[in-house]
Amino acid sequence: MARRVFILGLDSMPPSVLYEGGDGGSFQYIKGILGESRRYRMRSCHPPITVPAWMVMYTGRTPGELGIYGFRHRRPGEFGYYIVNSGYVRYPTLWEEAGRRGLRVGVYGVPPTYPPKPVHGFMVTDFTTPGPEKPYTFPPWLRRELEQATGPTIFDIVYRSGDKRRVARDLFRMLDNHQRQVEYLATRKKWDLFAYVEIAVDRAHHAFWKYFDRSHPRYEEHPEYSSVIPDLYRRIDRWFENLHKKLPKDTVIVIVSDHGIKSMKGAFAINQWLIEQGYLALRPEAGSAGPGTDLREDMIDWGRTIAWAWGGYYSRVFINLKGREKNGIVEPKYYEETVNQLKRDIAKIRGPGGEQWLNTAYRPEELYPEVRGDPPDLMVYLDDLWWRPAGTIGWPSPYLEENDRGPDDAVHDWIGVYAVYDPEGTIEAGDAGEIQIHEIKRNLEEVLYG
Repeated sequence: MARRVFILGLDSMPPSVLYEGGDGGSFQYIKGILGESRRYRMRSCHPPITVPAWMVMYTGRTPGELGIYGFRHRRPGEFGYYIVNSGYVRYPTLWEEAGRRGLRVGVYGVPPTYPPKPVHGFMVTDFTTPGPEKPYTFPPWLRRELEQATGPTIFDIVYRSGDKRRVARDLFRMLDNHQRQVEYLATRKKWDLFAYVEIAVDRAHHAFWKYFDRSHPRYEEHPEYSSVIPDLYRRIDRWFENLHKKLPKDTVIVIVSDHGIKSMKGAFAINQWLIEQGYLALRPEAGSAGPGTDLREDMIDWGRTIAWAWGGYYSRVFINLKGREKNGIVEPKYYEETVNQLKRDIAKIRGPGGEQWLNTAYRPEELYPEVRGDPPDLMVYLDDLWWRPAGTIGWPSPYLEENDRGPDDAVHDWIGVYAVYDPEGTIEAGDAGEIQIHEIKRNLEEVLYG
Protein backbone atom coordinates (compact mmCIF):
# COMPACT_ATOMS: atom_id res chain seq x y z
CA MET A 1 0.00 0.00 0.00
CA ALA A 2 1.35 3.44 -0.96
CA ARG A 3 2.49 5.93 1.65
CA ARG A 4 1.22 9.52 1.77
CA VAL A 5 4.13 11.85 0.88
CA PHE A 6 4.39 15.65 1.06
CA ILE A 7 7.41 17.17 -0.71
CA LEU A 8 8.56 20.65 0.32
CA GLY A 9 10.82 21.97 -2.44
CA LEU A 10 12.99 24.94 -1.44
CA ASP A 11 14.55 26.25 -4.63
CA SER A 12 18.32 26.87 -4.24
CA MET A 13 18.49 25.84 -0.56
CA PRO A 14 22.10 24.86 0.34
CA PRO A 15 23.18 22.41 3.06
CA SER A 16 25.16 25.21 4.75
CA VAL A 17 21.82 26.75 5.69
CA LEU A 18 19.60 23.75 6.30
CA TYR A 19 22.10 21.22 7.68
CA GLU A 20 24.94 23.29 9.08
CA GLY A 21 23.21 26.03 11.05
CA GLY A 22 23.64 28.91 8.62
CA ASP A 23 20.00 29.94 8.93
CA GLY A 24 20.42 32.20 11.96
CA GLY A 25 18.05 29.99 13.95
CA SER A 26 15.15 30.56 11.59
CA PHE A 27 14.31 26.95 10.73
CA GLN A 28 13.54 25.73 14.24
CA TYR A 29 10.65 23.41 13.41
CA ILE A 30 12.12 22.12 10.15
CA LYS A 31 15.49 21.54 11.84
CA GLY A 32 13.68 19.37 14.36
CA ILE A 33 12.28 17.27 11.52
CA LEU A 34 15.67 17.10 9.84
CA GLY A 35 17.19 15.75 13.05
CA GLU A 36 14.93 12.71 12.67
CA SER A 37 15.32 12.42 8.88
CA ARG A 38 17.50 10.49 6.49
CA ARG A 39 19.66 13.31 5.15
CA TYR A 40 21.54 13.46 1.86
CA ARG A 41 23.73 16.03 0.25
CA MET A 42 22.16 16.33 -3.18
CA ARG A 43 24.46 16.83 -6.17
CA SER A 44 22.66 18.75 -8.88
CA CYS A 45 22.81 18.20 -12.61
CA HIS A 46 24.76 19.84 -15.42
CA PRO A 47 23.80 22.67 -15.49
CA PRO A 48 22.76 23.25 -11.84
CA ILE A 49 19.89 25.60 -12.60
CA THR A 50 16.15 25.53 -11.84
CA VAL A 51 15.25 24.58 -15.40
CA PRO A 52 16.11 21.72 -15.95
CA ALA A 53 17.01 20.57 -12.41
CA TRP A 54 13.50 19.99 -11.01
CA MET A 55 12.51 17.93 -14.04
CA VAL A 56 15.72 15.92 -13.81
CA MET A 57 14.69 15.13 -10.24
CA TYR A 58 11.11 14.20 -11.04
CA THR A 59 11.75 12.23 -14.26
CA GLY A 60 15.03 10.59 -13.27
CA ARG A 61 16.48 11.67 -16.62
CA THR A 62 19.53 13.82 -17.34
CA PRO A 63 19.23 17.18 -19.11
CA GLY A 64 20.68 15.53 -22.21
CA GLU A 65 17.99 12.86 -22.25
CA LEU A 66 15.32 15.50 -21.63
CA GLY A 67 16.86 17.82 -24.23
CA ILE A 68 16.54 20.70 -21.75
CA TYR A 69 19.70 22.70 -21.02
CA GLY A 70 18.14 25.80 -19.50
CA PHE A 71 15.13 28.08 -19.60
CA ARG A 72 15.89 29.24 -23.15
CA HIS A 73 17.25 27.39 -26.16
CA ARG A 74 18.54 28.18 -29.64
CA ARG A 75 17.61 26.23 -32.74
CA PRO A 76 20.55 25.50 -35.09
CA GLY A 77 20.86 28.18 -37.73
CA GLU A 78 18.98 30.77 -35.69
CA PHE A 79 20.36 33.55 -33.51
CA GLY A 80 17.31 34.11 -31.30
CA TYR A 81 15.88 31.75 -28.71
CA TYR A 82 12.72 29.94 -27.67
CA ILE A 83 11.41 29.26 -24.17
CA VAL A 84 11.11 25.75 -22.76
CA ASN A 85 7.75 24.73 -21.32
CA SER A 86 6.08 21.57 -20.05
CA GLY A 87 5.50 20.37 -23.61
CA TYR A 88 9.25 19.72 -23.93
CA VAL A 89 9.18 17.24 -21.03
CA ARG A 90 8.57 13.94 -22.82
CA TYR A 91 9.46 11.50 -20.06
CA PRO A 92 6.89 10.63 -17.38
CA THR A 93 7.18 12.42 -14.06
CA LEU A 94 6.87 10.90 -10.60
CA TRP A 95 3.33 12.28 -10.26
CA GLU A 96 2.23 11.06 -13.69
CA GLU A 97 3.37 7.53 -12.92
CA ALA A 98 1.79 7.70 -9.46
CA GLY A 99 -1.49 8.81 -11.04
CA ARG A 100 -1.42 5.83 -13.43
CA ARG A 101 -1.12 3.59 -10.38
CA GLY A 102 -4.28 5.13 -8.95
CA LEU A 103 -2.69 7.60 -6.53
CA ARG A 104 -4.17 11.09 -6.31
CA VAL A 105 -1.50 13.75 -6.80
CA GLY A 106 -1.12 17.45 -6.10
CA VAL A 107 1.50 19.53 -7.92
CA TYR A 108 2.22 23.17 -7.13
CA GLY A 109 4.90 25.41 -8.64
CA VAL A 110 7.24 22.74 -10.03
CA PRO A 111 9.19 24.17 -13.01
CA PRO A 112 8.38 23.83 -15.83
CA THR A 113 4.76 22.64 -15.57
CA TYR A 114 3.22 25.45 -17.65
CA PRO A 115 1.05 24.87 -19.59
CA PRO A 116 -0.66 22.43 -17.20
CA LYS A 117 -1.06 18.80 -18.19
CA PRO A 118 -3.86 16.50 -17.03
CA VAL A 119 -3.04 14.66 -13.81
CA HIS A 120 -4.95 12.29 -11.53
CA GLY A 121 -5.52 15.03 -9.02
CA PHE A 122 -4.71 18.72 -9.36
CA MET A 123 -1.93 21.00 -10.59
CA VAL A 124 -0.99 24.68 -10.30
CA THR A 125 1.83 25.70 -12.62
CA ASP A 126 5.12 27.43 -11.89
CA PHE A 127 7.04 30.70 -12.27
CA THR A 128 7.37 30.21 -16.03
CA THR A 129 3.61 30.88 -16.35
CA PRO A 130 3.19 34.13 -18.36
CA GLY A 131 0.49 35.44 -16.01
CA PRO A 132 -2.74 34.70 -14.12
CA GLU A 133 -4.77 35.45 -17.24
CA LYS A 134 -3.43 32.22 -18.79
CA PRO A 135 -4.83 28.75 -18.01
CA TYR A 136 -2.62 27.55 -15.17
CA THR A 137 -4.52 24.85 -13.30
CA PHE A 138 -5.71 21.34 -13.84
CA PRO A 139 -8.56 20.80 -13.70
CA PRO A 140 -9.30 24.16 -15.39
CA TRP A 141 -12.09 25.03 -12.96
CA LEU A 142 -9.65 24.87 -10.04
CA ARG A 143 -8.33 28.28 -11.07
CA ARG A 144 -11.58 30.07 -10.19
CA GLU A 145 -11.97 28.15 -6.94
CA LEU A 146 -8.40 28.94 -5.90
CA GLU A 147 -8.64 32.61 -6.78
CA GLN A 148 -11.93 32.99 -4.89
CA ALA A 149 -10.38 31.37 -1.83
CA THR A 150 -6.92 32.97 -1.85
CA GLY A 151 -6.79 35.73 -4.47
CA PRO A 152 -5.00 35.72 -7.85
CA THR A 153 -1.92 33.55 -8.10
CA ILE A 154 1.45 35.33 -8.06
CA PHE A 155 3.92 33.35 -10.15
CA ASP A 156 7.08 35.43 -9.89
CA ILE A 157 8.49 38.86 -9.06
CA VAL A 158 11.07 41.26 -10.46
CA TYR A 159 14.00 40.44 -8.19
CA ARG A 160 16.93 41.92 -10.11
CA SER A 161 16.16 45.48 -9.10
CA GLY A 162 17.86 48.28 -7.20
CA ASP A 163 14.57 48.99 -5.41
CA LYS A 164 15.23 46.47 -2.65
CA ARG A 165 12.30 47.57 -0.52
CA ARG A 166 9.92 46.80 -3.32
CA VAL A 167 11.63 43.46 -3.97
CA ALA A 168 11.22 42.51 -0.30
CA ARG A 169 7.59 43.61 -0.28
CA ASP A 170 6.80 41.68 -3.46
CA LEU A 171 8.76 38.67 -2.22
CA PHE A 172 6.76 38.30 1.00
CA ARG A 173 3.52 38.96 -0.82
CA MET A 174 4.29 36.15 -3.27
CA LEU A 175 5.34 33.78 -0.49
CA ASP A 176 2.15 34.46 1.45
CA ASN A 177 0.09 33.89 -1.69
CA HIS A 178 1.76 30.54 -2.36
CA GLN A 179 1.46 29.41 1.24
CA ARG A 180 -2.24 30.22 1.43
CA GLN A 181 -2.86 28.35 -1.81
CA VAL A 182 -0.82 25.29 -0.86
CA GLU A 183 -2.49 25.09 2.56
CA TYR A 184 -5.90 25.36 0.92
CA LEU A 185 -5.09 22.56 -1.51
CA ALA A 186 -3.30 20.34 0.98
CA THR A 187 -6.08 20.50 3.58
CA ARG A 188 -9.17 20.54 1.34
CA LYS A 189 -8.27 18.20 -1.51
CA LYS A 190 -7.59 14.48 -1.59
CA TRP A 191 -4.02 13.50 -2.39
CA ASP A 192 -1.47 10.77 -1.78
CA LEU A 193 1.51 12.65 -3.21
CA PHE A 194 1.92 16.44 -3.01
CA ALA A 195 4.92 18.10 -4.69
CA TYR A 196 5.41 21.82 -3.94
CA VAL A 197 8.30 24.08 -5.02
CA GLU A 198 8.76 27.52 -3.45
CA ILE A 199 10.61 29.81 -5.85
CA ALA A 200 10.63 32.71 -3.36
CA VAL A 201 13.66 31.13 -1.65
CA ASP A 202 15.70 31.41 -4.83
CA ARG A 203 14.55 34.99 -5.45
CA ALA A 204 15.48 36.02 -1.92
CA HIS A 205 18.93 34.47 -2.26
CA HIS A 206 19.66 36.27 -5.52
CA ALA A 207 18.35 39.63 -4.29
CA PHE A 208 19.66 39.70 -0.71
CA TRP A 209 22.54 37.20 -0.32
CA LYS A 210 25.23 39.86 0.17
CA TYR A 211 23.27 41.18 3.15
CA PHE A 212 23.04 37.70 4.66
CA ASP A 213 26.25 35.78 3.94
CA ARG A 214 29.13 37.28 5.93
CA SER A 215 31.66 35.57 3.63
CA HIS A 216 30.31 37.44 0.59
CA PRO A 217 33.09 39.56 -0.99
CA ARG A 218 30.70 42.54 -0.93
CA TYR A 219 29.00 41.72 2.36
CA GLU A 220 27.03 44.61 3.80
CA GLU A 221 25.21 44.76 7.11
CA HIS A 222 21.93 46.57 6.49
CA PRO A 223 19.20 47.48 9.02
CA GLU A 224 16.44 46.27 6.67
CA TYR A 225 17.89 44.06 3.99
CA SER A 226 19.96 41.82 6.27
CA SER A 227 16.75 40.56 7.86
CA VAL A 228 14.95 39.63 4.62
CA ILE A 229 16.37 36.12 4.18
CA PRO A 230 16.09 35.13 7.88
CA ASP A 231 12.54 36.49 7.91
CA LEU A 232 11.66 34.49 4.80
CA TYR A 233 13.09 31.35 6.41
CA ARG A 234 11.07 31.95 9.60
CA ARG A 235 7.86 32.45 7.63
CA ILE A 236 8.41 29.17 5.82
CA ASP A 237 9.21 27.41 9.09
CA ARG A 238 6.14 28.68 10.95
CA TRP A 239 3.86 28.04 7.99
CA PHE A 240 5.14 24.51 7.59
CA GLU A 241 4.77 23.79 11.31
CA ASN A 242 1.13 24.86 11.11
CA LEU A 243 0.51 22.82 7.95
CA HIS A 244 2.31 19.73 9.21
CA LYS A 245 0.07 19.56 12.26
CA LYS A 246 -2.96 19.48 9.95
CA LEU A 247 -1.67 16.59 7.86
CA PRO A 248 -2.34 12.93 8.75
CA LYS A 249 0.22 11.79 11.29
CA ASP A 250 1.61 9.07 9.02
CA THR A 251 2.54 11.53 6.23
CA VAL A 252 6.14 11.16 5.05
CA ILE A 253 7.81 14.56 4.72
CA VAL A 254 10.47 15.20 2.08
CA ILE A 255 12.52 18.40 2.05
CA VAL A 256 14.57 18.98 -1.07
CA SER A 257 16.28 21.61 -3.22
CA ASP A 258 17.30 21.61 -6.86
CA HIS A 259 20.78 23.12 -6.37
CA GLY A 260 22.69 25.17 -3.83
CA ILE A 261 23.65 28.83 -3.70
CA LYS A 262 26.82 30.80 -3.02
CA SER A 263 28.21 34.31 -3.33
CA MET A 264 28.76 35.76 -6.77
CA LYS A 265 32.32 37.07 -6.90
CA GLY A 266 31.66 38.88 -10.17
CA ALA A 267 30.66 38.49 -13.79
CA PHE A 268 32.89 37.79 -16.76
CA ALA A 269 31.99 39.19 -20.20
CA ILE A 270 32.42 35.99 -22.18
CA ASN A 271 31.66 37.47 -25.62
CA GLN A 272 34.10 40.28 -24.99
CA TRP A 273 36.73 37.66 -24.18
CA LEU A 274 35.86 35.79 -27.39
CA ILE A 275 36.42 39.03 -29.30
CA GLU A 276 39.79 39.58 -27.61
CA GLN A 277 40.84 36.00 -28.43
CA GLY A 278 39.85 36.32 -32.08
CA TYR A 279 36.92 33.90 -31.99
CA LEU A 280 34.22 36.56 -32.41
CA ALA A 281 34.41 39.48 -34.82
CA LEU A 282 32.16 42.55 -34.94
CA ARG A 283 31.25 44.75 -37.84
CA PRO A 284 33.06 48.13 -37.80
CA GLU A 285 29.87 50.03 -36.90
CA ALA A 286 29.40 47.81 -33.81
CA GLY A 287 32.86 48.56 -32.45
CA SER A 288 31.65 51.58 -30.48
CA ALA A 289 29.02 49.68 -28.50
CA GLY A 290 28.61 51.03 -24.98
CA PRO A 291 28.90 49.02 -21.74
CA GLY A 292 26.21 46.38 -21.34
CA THR A 293 25.18 46.24 -25.00
CA ASP A 294 23.38 43.07 -25.99
CA LEU A 295 25.13 41.18 -28.76
CA ARG A 296 22.85 41.27 -31.80
CA GLU A 297 22.98 39.22 -34.95
CA ASP A 298 23.53 42.27 -37.15
CA MET A 299 26.56 43.33 -35.09
CA ILE A 300 28.53 40.21 -35.91
CA ASP A 301 30.91 39.89 -38.83
CA TRP A 302 29.93 36.31 -39.58
CA GLY A 303 32.57 35.88 -42.23
CA ARG A 304 35.26 36.16 -39.53
CA THR A 305 33.43 34.67 -36.53
CA ILE A 306 34.26 31.24 -35.16
CA ALA A 307 32.11 31.25 -32.02
CA TRP A 308 29.77 33.32 -29.85
CA ALA A 309 28.20 32.73 -26.45
CA TRP A 310 25.30 33.28 -24.10
CA GLY A 311 25.63 34.49 -20.53
CA GLY A 312 23.79 33.11 -17.52
CA TYR A 313 24.71 31.03 -14.49
CA TYR A 314 26.73 29.07 -17.01
CA SER A 315 27.73 29.96 -20.54
CA ARG A 316 26.60 28.24 -23.68
CA VAL A 317 29.07 28.57 -26.55
CA PHE A 318 28.05 28.07 -30.17
CA ILE A 319 30.39 27.28 -33.05
CA ASN A 320 29.74 29.03 -36.37
CA LEU A 321 29.67 25.70 -38.14
CA LYS A 322 29.39 25.61 -41.91
CA GLY A 323 26.31 23.74 -43.09
CA ARG A 324 24.51 24.23 -39.76
CA GLU A 325 24.59 28.00 -39.26
CA LYS A 326 23.32 30.47 -41.85
CA ASN A 327 26.74 32.03 -42.37
CA GLY A 328 28.93 29.27 -41.01
CA ILE A 329 32.64 29.36 -41.74
CA VAL A 330 34.08 26.54 -39.60
CA GLU A 331 34.48 23.53 -41.85
CA PRO A 332 33.02 20.34 -40.32
CA LYS A 333 36.41 18.62 -40.62
CA TYR A 334 37.86 21.27 -38.27
CA TYR A 335 34.97 21.20 -35.79
CA GLU A 336 36.61 18.90 -33.23
CA GLU A 337 39.89 20.80 -33.42
CA THR A 338 38.07 24.14 -32.94
CA VAL A 339 36.08 22.91 -29.96
CA ASN A 340 39.14 21.42 -28.29
CA GLN A 341 41.15 24.62 -28.79
CA LEU A 342 38.33 26.64 -27.26
CA LYS A 343 38.25 24.30 -24.27
CA ARG A 344 41.98 24.76 -23.74
CA ASP A 345 41.71 28.54 -24.00
CA ILE A 346 38.77 28.70 -21.59
CA ALA A 347 40.71 26.61 -19.08
CA LYS A 348 43.46 29.28 -19.14
CA ILE A 349 41.19 32.20 -18.17
CA ARG A 350 42.39 33.69 -14.90
CA GLY A 351 40.87 36.07 -12.41
CA PRO A 352 41.20 39.87 -12.47
CA GLY A 353 44.33 39.70 -10.32
CA GLY A 354 45.87 36.84 -12.28
CA GLU A 355 44.62 34.27 -9.78
CA GLN A 356 44.00 30.72 -10.89
CA TRP A 357 40.40 29.84 -11.77
CA LEU A 358 38.86 26.39 -12.02
CA ASN A 359 37.19 26.66 -15.42
CA THR A 360 35.54 23.72 -17.13
CA ALA A 361 34.09 23.45 -20.61
CA TYR A 362 32.18 20.35 -21.66
CA ARG A 363 30.70 19.07 -24.83
CA PRO A 364 27.21 17.77 -23.97
CA GLU A 365 28.27 14.32 -25.16
CA GLU A 366 30.83 14.24 -22.35
CA LEU A 367 28.15 14.76 -19.70
CA TYR A 368 25.10 12.77 -20.72
CA PRO A 369 24.38 9.21 -21.87
CA GLU A 370 22.12 10.69 -24.56
CA VAL A 371 21.93 14.18 -26.10
CA ARG A 372 18.61 15.38 -27.45
CA GLY A 373 16.99 18.66 -28.39
CA ASP A 374 19.09 21.71 -29.20
CA PRO A 375 22.29 21.51 -27.13
CA PRO A 376 25.08 24.10 -27.26
CA ASP A 377 28.48 23.13 -28.56
CA LEU A 378 30.10 23.85 -25.20
CA MET A 379 28.80 24.25 -21.65
CA VAL A 380 31.14 26.49 -19.66
CA TYR A 381 31.53 27.01 -15.90
CA LEU A 382 33.81 29.79 -14.73
CA ASP A 383 35.83 29.38 -11.53
CA ASP A 384 33.63 26.50 -10.37
CA LEU A 385 30.51 28.72 -10.75
CA TRP A 386 31.83 31.54 -8.54
CA TRP A 387 31.88 33.90 -11.55
CA ARG A 388 28.78 34.41 -13.68
CA PRO A 389 29.26 34.58 -17.48
CA ALA A 390 27.89 37.81 -18.97
CA GLY A 391 26.79 37.86 -22.60
CA THR A 392 26.86 41.63 -23.14
CA ILE A 393 29.72 43.60 -24.69
CA GLY A 394 31.22 47.11 -24.64
CA TRP A 395 32.74 46.93 -21.17
CA PRO A 396 36.13 48.53 -20.37
CA SER A 397 37.17 45.16 -18.90
CA PRO A 398 35.68 41.67 -19.14
CA TYR A 399 35.71 41.50 -15.32
CA LEU A 400 32.51 42.98 -13.90
CA GLU A 401 31.70 43.47 -10.23
CA GLU A 402 27.97 43.10 -10.84
CA ASN A 403 25.71 40.98 -13.00
CA ASP A 404 24.99 42.60 -16.37
CA ARG A 405 21.27 41.77 -16.09
CA GLY A 406 20.60 43.72 -12.92
CA PRO A 407 21.62 43.34 -9.27
CA ASP A 408 22.24 39.72 -8.33
CA ASP A 409 24.17 38.71 -5.23
CA ALA A 410 24.45 34.97 -5.74
CA VAL A 411 25.33 32.19 -8.16
CA HIS A 412 24.24 28.58 -8.11
CA ASP A 413 26.22 25.83 -6.44
CA TRP A 414 26.42 22.10 -7.08
CA ILE A 415 25.21 20.82 -3.73
CA GLY A 416 21.66 21.04 -2.42
CA VAL A 417 19.65 19.03 0.12
CA TYR A 418 17.42 15.97 0.16
CA ALA A 419 15.92 14.68 3.40
CA VAL A 420 13.19 12.13 4.14
CA TYR A 421 11.28 12.10 7.43
CA ASP A 422 9.28 8.96 8.14
CA PRO A 423 7.04 9.34 11.21
CA GLU A 424 6.67 5.57 11.40
CA GLY A 425 10.43 5.07 11.61
CA THR A 426 10.78 2.56 8.78
CA ILE A 427 13.32 4.83 7.06
CA GLU A 428 16.45 5.06 9.19
CA ALA A 429 17.43 8.60 10.22
CA GLY A 430 20.95 10.00 9.92
CA ASP A 431 23.42 11.27 7.36
CA ALA A 432 23.31 9.13 4.23
CA GLY A 433 26.06 10.69 2.11
CA GLU A 434 25.57 12.06 -1.38
CA ILE A 435 22.79 11.42 -3.86
CA GLN A 436 22.69 12.48 -7.50
CA ILE A 437 19.65 14.56 -8.42
CA HIS A 438 18.54 12.10 -11.12
CA GLU A 439 18.54 9.31 -8.50
CA ILE A 440 15.93 11.03 -6.34
CA LYS A 441 12.94 9.84 -8.38
CA ARG A 442 13.85 6.23 -7.75
CA ASN A 443 14.37 6.96 -4.07
CA LEU A 444 11.00 8.68 -3.86
CA GLU A 445 9.39 5.69 -5.55
CA GLU A 446 10.81 3.48 -2.81
CA VAL A 447 9.41 5.86 -0.22
CA LEU A 448 5.99 5.93 -1.91
CA TYR A 449 5.59 2.23 -2.65
CA GLY A 450 7.99 0.56 -0.25
